[in-house]
Amino acid sequence: MNLRPYQEAAKEAVLGEWAKGHRKTVAVLPTGTGKTILFASIIEHQVRQGGRALILAHRGELLEQAADKLRKSTGIESALEKAESTSLGSMFPVTVGSVQSMMQPKRLAQFPPDYYSDIVIDEAHHVLSDSYQRVLEHFPTANIVGVTATPDRGDKRNLGQFFDSQAYEYSMRQAIKDGYLVPIKAQMIPLEVNIQSVGVSNGDYALGDIGEALDPYLEQIAHEMKHYCAGRKTVVFLPLIATSQKFCRMLQDEGMKACEVNGYSTDRAEILADFEAGKYDVLCNSMLLTEGWDCPAVDCVVVLRPTKVRALYQQMVGRGMRLSPGKEDLLILDFLWMTERHDLCRPSSLIAKSEEIAAKMDEKLKEDDQQHDLLEEEKEAEQDVVRQREKSLAAQLDEMRNRKSKLVDPIQFAFSIAAEDLVNYEPVTPWEKGPASEKQLTYLEKMGIDRAYVPNMGMASLYIGRLISRRNEGLSTPKQIRYLEKRGFKHVGTWSFSAASDMMSILAKNNWSVPYGIIPEMYVPAGA
Repeated sequence: MNLRPYQEAAKEAVLGEWAKGHRKTVAVLPTGTGKTILFASIIEHQVRQGGRALILAHRGELLEQAADKLRKSTGIESALEKAESTSLGSMFPVTVGSVQSMMQPKRLAQFPPDYYSDIVIDEAHHVLSDSYQRVLEHFPTANIVGVTATPDRGDKRNLGQFFDSQAYEYSMRQAIKDGYLVPIKAQMIPLEVNIQSVGVSNGDYALGDIGEALDPYLEQIAHEMKHYCAGRKTVVFLPLIATSQKFCRMLQDEGMKACEVNGYSTDRAEILADFEAGKYDVLCNSMLLTEGWDCPAVDCVVVLRPTKVRALYQQMVGRGMRLSPGKEDLLILDFLWMTERHDLCRPSSLIAKSEEIAAKMDEKLKEDDQQHDLLEEEKEAEQDVVRQREKSLAAQLDEMRNRKSKLVDPIQFAFSIAAEDLVNYEPVTPWEKGPASEKQLTYLEKMGIDRAYVPNMGMASLYIGRLISRRNEGLSTPKQIRYLEKRGFKHVGTWSFSAASDMMSILAKNNWSVPYGIIPEMYVPAGA
C-alpha cells in the first residue's frame, strides 16, 4: 500500500499516541483524502503485530466500503458483525461491525472485554452517542482511533470529552493547496428563499418544515440551475423524498437530464451507474448520498437541504471534492444565502477558522453573483479579522516587538502571519492541555519562537506544524519577523523568505540602518 505523505504522517502519529499511552486518539482528514485507506494501513500494522481489530460504523455502506478497501489495499479479509452475521469464531483478525448491532446487550455480552486490541471509529463525530459509548465501554483496554472529516471548534470540545488526544489534522485548505482535492468555488444565487418559519428537531432544521418552506421556490430554482449547471455533473441534496422526486421532474421539464434516488429505489445501483456513465447530468437525492458513495466526476453541488450541522454540510459538499481527469474545480451553488438564519451552514463554513472569518467571507460572497474561490476569500477575510484585532492590541504588540529578546513572542508571530487560529488557540483535549515537551520547546526556540510564552503541548504542536508548512512554502522565519518588525516593518510574516532576506541584506549594506526612501511602516515587498 502506497500512502500519500500526509497519510503516512497520520498513521505514524496515531501509532505514536498509542505508544505514549494515549489510548483514545482522533485523526482529522477532510472528505476525499482517504480516511479509509489511512485506518486500513493502521489496522494492517496492528494485525501484523498479532492484534485483532474492530471497525465500527453506523451505516451499512460505510462497513462495506471499509471491508472492500481493507481487502484491496492490504489483502486482509474481515468478518461482519451485523444482524444475523457474527464474527465470533471467525478466523479473520478484523471485524467490520454495525454499531446498532454491536450495542445490543445480548450480542455484546458474548465478547470478552479484551477481545479486540484495536478499534476504529469511522465518522468519529458520532462517538458520544449512547450506542457507541456502550460498545466502547465494553472493551476498556482497546486502543481507539476515531477518524472524521470535521470538526469545528464546537465539535472539538465535544470530542475532547472522550478522546485523550488529537493525533493528526490535515485541513481541507492544505489538501487543496497540495493538489489532493480540487479548488472550491462558490456562487450565491440572488433568490429570496424564506426559511424563517422552519423549526428545529434533533439539533437541526426539521425536515418536514424545510420541505414546506422550500416548495414555493422549487420551480424557480430549477429554472436557474439550467443556466448555472450547464456542462457540469451535479448532485442536489433535498430534505424529503417527495421534494426530491418533484424537483427531479421540474428539472426534466426544463430540459435537463435529471434522475432521482432514495432509500426505497429498487434500481438504485443502476441509476447511480447510469449517472456515473453520463446518461444523466443531475442526480437528486433526499440525504441518501451523504456518506458511503463516491463519484469523483461530480463538479457541482447544490444544497437545498439547509443545515446547521457543519459535519453534515461537509459530507454533502465532499461528494464533489475528489480529483477526476479533466475536472478543474467544484462549484457550490448557494440558493439560500439571503435567508436571515444566522446558524445556517454556508460555503464559508467549509474552511473558515471562526465565525468572524465566515461572516467576512459571506459579506464578500454576497457582493455579486460571480464565482468566488473559497481559499482566496478565506485568506483575505482572515487577514481582515486579524488586522482589526491587531489595532485594538497595538500597544501590547509594540511592547512585544521592543523586548530585548532575540526571540519572537508567539502572539506577535501569530499576528504577523495573520493566523487567526493561532491568535485564538485554546486547548481542548487532555493531551493539548498538558505541558509542552522539552523536545517541542527546544525546536520552537531553535526556530526563533520564545519558549517562555508556550504554555501547553497543543499550542506547541500547532506552532510547530505551522512553522514546518511555512518553511515548505518558502515563507519568512520567526527570526526574520523579529528582526525586521523591530525596525518598524509590518506583517513580515506575510513576506516570502527571499523577500525578508533581501531586505536584511539591504539593511546590512547600510550599516543596519533603514536606507533613505524606504518607509518601514508602509513598505510592501514586490509580489506580496
